[in-house]
Amino acid sequence: MAGSDRKLFLGGRLKRLRRDLDVTQSAMAEQLGVSTSYVNLLERNQRPVTAQMLLRLAEAYDLDMRSLSADDPGGGGLEEALADRMFGDLRITRHEIAEANELTPGIAEAFTRLYRAYLDRGNLIDLGALEGRDGGASLAPTDWVRDLVAAQRNHFGDLEDVAARILEALRADTRDATPALRERLQTVHGIRTRVMPIEVMGGALRRFDHHRKQLLLAETLAPASRTFAIAYQLTLQEAGTELDAVADRFAPPDDATRRQLKVFLGNYVAAAIMMPYEAFLGALEKAHYDIEAVRPRFGVSFEQAAQRMTSLGRPGERGVPFFMMRVDAAGNVSKRYSNGPFPFSRFGGTCPRWNIHDSFKTPGRVITQVIETPDGSRYFTLSRTVRRVAGLLAGLEDELVVGLGCELKHASKLIYARGIDLAAPVVTEVGPACRICERHLCPQRAAPPVNRPPRVEESVKSVTSFPFSA
Repeated sequence: MAGSDRKLFLGGRLKRLRRDLDVTQSAMAEQLGVSTSYVNLLERNQRPVTAQMLLRLAEAYDLDMRSLSADDPGGGGLEEALADRMFGDLRITRHEIAEANELTPGIAEAFTRLYRAYLDRGNLIDLGALEGRDGGASLAPTDWVRDLVAAQRNHFGDLEDVAARILEALRADTRDATPALRERLQTVHGIRTRVMPIEVMGGALRRFDHHRKQLLLAETLAPASRTFAIAYQLTLQEAGTELDAVADRFAPPDDATRRQLKVFLGNYVAAAIMMPYEAFLGALEKAHYDIEAVRPRFGVSFEQAAQRMTSLGRPGERGVPFFMMRVDAAGNVSKRYSNGPFPFSRFGGTCPRWNIHDSFKTPGRVITQVIETPDGSRYFTLSRTVRRVAGLLAGLEDELVVGLGCELKHASKLIYARGIDLAAPVVTEVGPACRICERHLCPQRAAPPVNRPPRVEESVKSVTSFPFSA
């Protein structure tokens, strides 16, 4: 690239791009104005991607060139799968894994999916849940959608356009869009919105009654959640066929997965209606990404704002590329989104050294930390507790933690990093789930790594409960 003689080989990313766009090599060649054989050579890393070709790709597919030329954050799933003890005798190196991810991304993903299905099946067998069933090894709908969203970096340009069109018709006050949403839902679609006692909702927080043309909302829903529910229903009424088309474009493997994907797409549009792209990004940048300063302007919760921040990936108008995770007190991950590189653990929870868990000790307060992953990458993170109403158990609200983060190089843009020496910060080393983490002498290790032999010595007491040999 300019100022550098380093050649750029992006074969794996081009293959993934073609797969996500559902285009053939010949179709891509025609759109780029090159021969099919040249695209084939690029994908096999037998030709470097030139600056001119990067520009053509960006123009043809409305891409941010940084997303093509940056280091690929994907592929962590294969490394985690191959860390299993059953593959220990093969001595597969990280270089080989990286090469497989780069040269054969489809095969790498297929292997990862198969391994995940193998783990899920084993868990179901242990629980006795497969008795009398064939136990097919397909990927769970939630996992399939989560993988798709990760591949898209949680940004869907066509859905942003859908939201913009609905917003134009609404002409709503962004600080309180509820009246405009309710009015349009009733006047245009004949659907009345009613807030109902929780005991008559049958465990639901939102229900659409097709026969009576009523949208029923539980009284326990917070105002921001009520607005979101109405925006979601309006999206289904006004853009249902478009959501179907987008879902079909990604070719989900079965009906359950397709329905799960459509729910996600509807939620994405609802969030974009409440937090319009340009206005929301502009407010964030002006406030140095202070969530509490911005969210009242759009009538949203901390969690809604945090999740929307991970979707601001429009080419030429990108926000800070955040990742987000939501966990409960037991460490279970219920949400995971990313618009930038972060090696999420696919087969476990979070590292206990990441202070996202400490937020439960300081409810409502934002705590920060600089963390370093095993590959040497550093990230600035912040986390805070949020509350979620638990349906019929309205008196027992769930306390969860939302964690946000970005590469350390972006931290200077955030108000949360003020007062921290970003040039020489205090850094906490973290890793993936303990079962695949190879950091030595970690006092918080909860399990031995599956790909390293344990070291048991009668005469030595280690700082870690599970010492292992290199």
